[in-house]
Amino acid sequence: MNHRPRRRLLAALAAVCAFGLASFSATDACADTAHKPKVALVMKSLANEFFLTMENGAKDYQKHNAGQFDLITNGIKDETDTANQIRIVEQMIVSKVDAIVLAPADSKALVPVVKKAVDAGIIVVNIDNRLDPDVLKSKNLNVPFVGPDNRKGAEKVGDFLGKKLKAGDEVGIIEGVSTTTNAQQRTAGFKDAMAKAGAKVVSVQSGEWEIDKGNAVASAMLNEYPNLKALLAGNDNMAIGAVSAVRAAGKQGKVSVVGYDDITAIKPMLKDGRVLATADQYAAKQAVFGIDVSLKALADHKKQSELSGVVETPVDLVTK
Repeated sequence: MNHRPRRRLLAALAAVCAFGLASFSATDACADTAHKPKVALVMKSLANEFFLTMENGAKDYQKHNAGQFDLITNGIKDETDTANQIRIVEQMIVSKVDAIVLAPADSKALVPVVKKAVDAGIIVVNIDNRLDPDVLKSKNLNVPFVGPDNRKGAEKVGDFLGKKLKAGDEVGIIEGVSTTTNAQQRTAGFKDAMAKAGAKVVSVQSGEWEIDKGNAVASAMLNEYPNLKALLAGNDNMAIGAVSAVRAAGKQGKVSVVGYDDITAIKPMLKDGRVLATADQYAAKQAVFGIDVSLKALADHKKQSELSGVVETPVDLVTK
């Protein structure tokens, strides 16, 4: 039997799929004739509105492209539950998914289980919080990162705040989980902006991305540094906690608060001035970008080692 016509047809379908994957608006001609890929989206805390928005965006994307891939979504209870996130990835390996799109709770601790997934032949794409490049290198791993430049985004927020400050003003930074790259990069961006403004960063403490912890850290800073002029929070959850601390200290209008993520809950605070600025890193789209990268790799039959390093996604300043 002559199989050349069938091979030519499959090659043509693969070419159509590769061409249409960036926007993923291709028709059923793009459907894998032999196997519909199963993609797992593994996120951080689903108690954080940012990741719920991410999950909903991914589900909506899959719903509109149901013939192209199947989607499994999962997340952990809180931002520091690294062990459970590792277990979720292990479950996805056992389930033999084709790709994992991962927003890691810890930039270093997730690398060993990522290696397990790659060794099992699963395509892994890193979103939101970048895996530590040095630890990846030590494991001889290449994992593409799809996400924003967190340092640049935080600097934009800090620059806007800086216009309201005078040289020598004291400010505090409420950092996310300190072992995560995005927390470190946002702190660095805030510091860059404060240096340009001539402000003095008197304290950097972890609020672990959580409202209550952010509130506790902000309260302690306000108590220790009575001349504090601003609190720069690494995400909007912690900014919400900081707003409550400012109110409790009777310093509304005297201490500015900025955040990062542009979640729905922060919008009324932006409107009435309780929060000065935040950054939109497009949660709903970020997972979609990562899914697209994984699907393109699968369609092109690429190995993990052949994937490109960084796909930078947008991050924009949001103010009143």
